[in-house]
Amino acid sequence: MIYKGAIVLGVLIGAAAGVLLAPEKGSITRDKLKKEGKDIKNRLSSDFIEVKDDLSKAATSGKETLKKEFKNMASKTSHKTEQAITFIEKQLAILKEKNKTLQKTV
Repeated sequence: MIYKGAIVLGVLIGAAAGVLLAPEKGSITRDKLKKEGKDIKNRLSSDFIEVKDDLSKAATSGKETLKKEFKNMASKTSHKTEQAITFIEKQLAILKEKNKTLQKTV
């Protein structure tokens, strides 16, 4: 993307230098400069639209990637939570058994 701007700038400078150094009448030089200016403006507009579309696609792709990552993270978290609950349940069962041995039969 940055390279396109540098290329367009190089073309602009080269065209301006070429026109200014050409041995022609001032009116012809001005007409050529106007034409080159319009051409460059059109190229810049086209490049800007292309870059804007690329950024829009990247942003959309980024949103989709973020959504997928969030779903994956939520799923992993849910599995880890389930493992933690199972561990706690086992520990509670062990504590219940230990507690029963301490209780006196009434």
